[in-house]
Amino acid sequence: MTSFYIHTAGCSHNFSDSEQMAGLLTKADFTQAKEIEGSDIVIFNTCSVKGPSESAFYRHLEHIKIEHPYKTIIIAGCIPQSDPLNPILQPFSLVGTRQFHNIVEVVEEALNDNIVHLLEHGEVPPLNLPRIRKNPVIGIIQINVGCLGACTFCKTKSARFNLKSYPIANILQEAKHAIKEGVKEIWLTSQDTFCYGFDIGTNIAELLEHLTKLEGDFMIRVGMGNPDHMPKIKDQLITIYKHPKIFKFLHLPLQSGNNSVLKDMQRPYTVEEFNSTLHDFKTQIPHLNIMTDIIVGYPTEKDDQFYDTLSLVRKHAFDSINISRFWPRPDTLAATLKPLPGEIVKKRSSSLTDIFHNISRLQNEKWLHWKGEIILDEKGKKENQWIGRNLAYKPVIVEGDFSLGQKVNVKIVKTETFALKAEI
Repeated sequence: MTSFYIHTAGCSHNFSDSEQMAGLLTKADFTQAKEIEGSDIVIFNTCSVKGPSESAFYRHLEHIKIEHPYKTIIIAGCIPQSDPLNPILQPFSLVGTRQFHNIVEVVEEALNDNIVHLLEHGEVPPLNLPRIRKNPVIGIIQINVGCLGACTFCKTKSARFNLKSYPIANILQEAKHAIKEGVKEIWLTSQDTFCYGFDIGTNIAELLEHLTKLEGDFMIRVGMGNPDHMPKIKDQLITIYKHPKIFKFLHLPLQSGNNSVLKDMQRPYTVEEFNSTLHDFKTQIPHLNIMTDIIVGYPTEKDDQFYDTLSLVRKHAFDSINISRFWPRPDTLAATLKPLPGEIVKKRSSSLTDIFHNISRLQNEKWLHWKGEIILDEKGKKENQWIGRNLAYKPVIVEGDFSLGQKVNVKIVKTETFALKAEI
């Protein structure tokens, strides 16, 4: 039987697409291999959000071509969608971000030495496709594709396009199916969850209200959403966030702590608006776990503007930060700007990283002696070691004879910079 292997990079949206491609291929009597070496077909589901991610893909592709010259290679996802004329990609079949539901036909053509480039993006793929979950207790649901932003540094829009939201009824159907299959965590994912529904007369808070009414033993994690949508939804979103079925986890990207840099980035919010949003959430949602994204070394960022970012990081004491050094993405406005010297960007990145590590350690210390329930959603690196998530989606390490998806009551007995350790 012909086997396939899917190598996935990037966000949870990409992993959801890969799960559905695996489901479609399995339904068509292909077999999923655990490793590249044991597969006949290799599918790269790619990410273009950062330059290093793209570079890593091209290196990996070259390695596979050399090490496995007889394997059939198909390239899917953001890279072929945003850079379809790249000569490196031309010898391979390409599947765009809104065409992965046709993966079976592409694979069959590729096996017959026919190169197919499916990159049309008029319609969104169906939501209720068969799926092979990477983690059987986590259900990833795309609630919308595309976004409303026009950030100068971002290439995602050229890969995922403008906002198109799935109807609430379709999302509820997918969630019910996942719960019936034993899923304990439902992840709502997209390029920007907080603009969900603006194109169809609803919003993320209304979607959450419907999801929390579903029967079953599960929790909901809301994926990244941009701050500029908060004026429309904040009060309603804070209210529904109090529901016990929603993880107290907020991923709100800052990118810069200076208004001038935010304006240069074409981020349509101010530092003051960002601060107001976090103040309201923190005031009303205890134990809130806050994650943010920051770009270091944007070409127009001056020293004092970077210090504004450091001050805001200290002020808000984020639990997690995705720190990215600015990397010019081809065909973006920011790529036309003169970049800062590499040593300056490196120094700023190191300073921010050191501050964040200290904050992370202090934030974790607040959880010492906490008692409560966690969902075991991942195996640890050691024998009988598990990683669970508490009400704020903080990872908690515990040891014992358990099973995936089990709920256990624990007490935090030790904290580290990036870990909470517990005992039963």
